[in-house]
Amino acid sequence: MITASQLRAARALLGVDQRQLAEMSGVSLPTIQRMEASEGNVRGVVDTLTKVIEALDRAGVELIGENAVSHGGGRGVRFKPTKAEAG
Repeated sequence: MITASQLRAARALLGVDQRQLAEMSGVSLPTIQRMEASEGNVRGVVDTLTKVIEALDRAGVELIGENAVSHGGGRGVRFKPTKAEAG
């Protein structure tokens, strides 16, 4: 699952605006806007989410899920665990 924050951050890493991401993924601009305005996890049609994630992947951005290991070996940004999560 992708969060709205991840989507905005991925777009920022690429230096593209919402319109460009819509074109890259083949979904509408209002859909991208709605996805980025979501609270927490982005909700929507699975096919649409897949198109956006695949477009980001083709552009070189790896989305890292909660507690997942990144195998890309490149630079990136990730939240550190909060004190409550750390134990």
